[in-house]
Amino acid sequence: MSKSSVFSRPRLVVKKILARAQNEGDGAVVRRSIGRPELQNLDPFLMLDEFNVSPPAGFPDHPHRGFETVTYMLQGAFTHQDFAGHKGTIRTGDVQWMTAGRGIVHSEMPAGPGAHKGLQLWINLASKDKMIEPRYQELLHENIPKAEKDGVSVTIIAGEAMGVKSQVFTRTPTMYLDFTLKPASEHHQPIPESWNSFVYIVEGEGVFGSSDSTPTPAHHCLVLGPGEGLSVWNRSSKPLRFVLIGGQPINEPVAQYGPFVMNTKSEIMQAYQDYQLGKNGFERARHWNSK
Repeated sequence: MSKSSVFSRPRLVVKKILARAQNEGDGAVVRRSIGRPELQNLDPFLMLDEFNVSPPAGFPDHPHRGFETVTYMLQGAFTHQDFAGHKGTIRTGDVQWMTAGRGIVHSEMPAGPGAHKGLQLWINLASKDKMIEPRYQELLHENIPKAEKDGVSVTIIAGEAMGVKSQVFTRTPTMYLDFTLKPASEHHQPIPESWNSFVYIVEGEGVFGSSDSTPTPAHHCLVLGPGEGLSVWNRSSKPLRFVLIGGQPINEPVAQYGPFVMNTKSEIMQAYQDYQLGKNGFERARHWNSK
């Protein structure tokens, strides 16, 4: 196992946040890392929740405007339905990439008994894309590209790793990689230099950025500084699983009020009014309830 990074300018950890459990939705528990006071956002990312939901808890009918939500199931299944008549269930390893655009009202509820776990990421949209029509990309686990080498396996939800590319369309250029490192393995992942990036540790513990840094355990978010890529080592006796997420910054003002994310306060007020009055993309909200 090499002691140093293969990058002349490796990305180092500049901020470390423990995602503590909090209540959200209707009886659901989430561990929020991005989107809390210590890290309000990391352009273009607005929020990352690790959720753990058992019925009857869930996320009943609620609106969104101005960004995208990416839901990745780690265990169990979630059923989603919206006011446009779209309905579907994503199961372990599946991904739903939802572009809310000008407006969506939907519900996200566990499908069946037991614990349902996953990650939900909110990705901002540039001002020119905030009022586009909503769209979905649903990716089944078996159709998501994967690669494996030297004790390292990766699921490529978006972007590229080990020469394998994802086919998912990301309006805001994004990488989303789910890595598992066996004990005594290491990986060196290039990241576009102009992008912001972070790691969220799902299970196990790993050494990130610099080979002499302290191992970091699960449920931590690590914000990475500038550089060419991330080096990671698993020096523990158990597997290490983490997601590496990166994206091109939008560099625009962020105005957020709950589920609405725009550029100005007046646009937020307009979004709230549109939702209340059922117009400008929320026409179907007035007469719709999930079943």
